[in-house]
Amino acid sequence: MEICRFAPSTTGLAHPGTLLAALLCWLDARSRGAHLLLRLEDLDPERSRSEWGPRMDRDLAWLGLDFDAREVQQEAKPRHEAALDRLEAAGVLYPCRCTRSQIEVTAVRAPDGGYRYAGTCRGRALPGGGWRTAAEPLRVLLPPGRVEPYDESGLDLAQDPGEVMGDPIVRRRDGAVAYQLAVVVDDAARGVTRIVRGRDIAPSTATQVALQRLLGLPELAYRHQFLLLEERGGKLAKFHGSVSIEQLRGCYGPRELCGWLAHAAGLLALPEPTAPGELLPSFDWSRVRDDDQTVRWNGRELLLVE
Repeated sequence: MEICRFAPSTTGLAHPGTLLAALLCWLDARSRGAHLLLRLEDLDPERSRSEWGPRMDRDLAWLGLDFDAREVQQEAKPRHEAALDRLEAAGVLYPCRCTRSQIEVTAVRAPDGGYRYAGTCRGRALPGGGWRTAAEPLRVLLPPGRVEPYDESGLDLAQDPGEVMGDPIVRRRDGAVAYQLAVVVDDAARGVTRIVRGRDIAPSTATQVALQRLLGLPELAYRHQFLLLEERGGKLAKFHGSVSIEQLRGCYGPRELCGWLAHAAGLLALPEPTAPGELLPSFDWSRVRDDDQTVRWNGRELLLVE
């Protein structure tokens, strides 16, 4: 059986982009008869709050989405540490003393909007006590070479990730395991075979595949869908101050909001009230739009900007 997952971060309230991604992931999994996992990604100690996990559960259920299993990422610490042990044993972990400002001064922009790490600290050794005694962030030395993941939506995901993105941080200065490593380890541990997510994460796919190969983990199938954008040009996301689920629930019922999301995705000609299960019989990715959509919130309703 195929295993899919929806993995929102618990760094704020759900917003339209969260709900669109959840709906498309749910429709994809249910249309394929796949097992669907909800993973709450709460490793960021600076931005995650314990109360936002249960609120994410509540809001997804309110929209009409159900899951076959649920996990909280912080509970996976032992397997994250085991992966760091394996990377250390392979000789590919190194501490990095470079600050973000130093990297920005010398680096070029990476496809994900960040900065490519130039490998300044490559060759530095871990402290004698191993990675657990390192006070600095830890990076993984990626092997050179082109990685070519396949994307069902037609995106070109191929790149040499070490050259294009730079060696990824896998443990942060504050001791938290970084996203790129955690997501690879957690997907493998739960037997995930297929990932449906927003195309903003597409540039990280080759890095994640490179880490899968270093750890001897299975490679996955990918599909990256369109995004909802703010008028100012950024991704419609909570850290941009976008409209939250609390505001939406004050103006929409679950069927009305599901209908609006389905219309934005191209699954309905008009934003008519509906439920996820009612969309399922006719769901097909050929009906889902490819182009990103700009959205305006006027305080009362969501509007697609032509």
